[in-house]
Amino acid sequence: MKYYAGLDVSVKETSVCIVDERGTIIRERKTVSHPADLVALLSDPQLHLERVGLEAGPLSQWLYEGMAKAGLPVTCIETRHTKAFLKAHTPNKSDRNDARGIAQMMRVNLFRPVHVKTPTSQKRRAMLTARKMLQEKAIAIENDVRGLLRNFGLKVGVVGTLKFEERIRELVEDAPDLAAIMEPLLAGRRKLREEFAKLDRQVLKEAKYDPVCKRLMTVPGVGPIVALAYTSTIDIPARFRNSRSVGAVLGLTPVLNQSGESHRIGHVSRCGDAMMRGLLYEAAQVLLTRVAKWSWLKAWAMNVAKRRGVRKAIVALARRLGVILHRMWCDESDFRWSRETLPAA
Repeated sequence: MKYYAGLDVSVKETSVCIVDERGTIIRERKTVSHPADLVALLSDPQLHLERVGLEAGPLSQWLYEGMAKAGLPVTCIETRHTKAFLKAHTPNKSDRNDARGIAQMMRVNLFRPVHVKTPTSQKRRAMLTARKMLQEKAIAIENDVRGLLRNFGLKVGVVGTLKFEERIRELVEDAPDLAAIMEPLLAGRRKLREEFAKLDRQVLKEAKYDPVCKRLMTVPGVGPIVALAYTSTIDIPARFRNSRSVGAVLGLTPVLNQSGESHRIGHVSRCGDAMMRGLLYEAAQVLLTRVAKWSWLKAWAMNVAKRRGVRKAIVALARRLGVILHRMWCDESDFRWSRETLPAA
């Protein structure tokens, strides 16, 4: 007989429910949220587990990797789809009921699997997230300093990152009380900027020695940050049936609302990775407004801008950049500036 397991994971404990192929509950347990404990509980030779369901979450990648290495047929499932199923399954939400619902999902094969990234992509993504976090905190302190000084009629004005601290000291030179207040803020900002510079160099080094990133950086507007973020987000290009589906996964395709005679196409879905979507938007903006060298891709975007406006052209270009980067990755080819050099479709 085949058996199916559902796991409802929390930080400390995981609720486990095992059902048979008829849906009868065979075993229910709570165990520590650790791969070794889950493997010990699920590795019963009397239970032939067909599928093990694990909802995507903060611990899912770690638990998935540990159980997969132990040979368990574990699947990471999509959160929103799981939430909708569990809400329809029972009105009472609890860890036990969620584990039961996930087990039934695995039994009837009514789930959407989620790709679990490789350890290399996970580490790269953590590095990019930490870099962005330090940058945002430093900018937040700079904005707070500007706001505090503005209350006293002191305007910082337009100043670069390197000369920001010098400008603040110049403004508070004749106000010792304000200087004493600004000093801790400037020290905190200085430390954040120093650590940000370390991570920034690490990101540049990672992209410099990665052959895929170097190939993707041949696209105008795509730099080391975009290339490294793209490789860590896509992870394995072969998991996409075709390159066009990348735009939908990144939330850069329009939402369709169709019912009867109504047929409405709205804004882009904004599903998926928000960081990658934002970086592709920035790359498209750079290509459209700053890259001086002409290319077939920029010409296409300019034609879209004439018909639909600049903002929609940038979004369309961001989507197309995601598709082109995937195709270049699969074909192991560099960017072609002219359509005459493109292979026949």
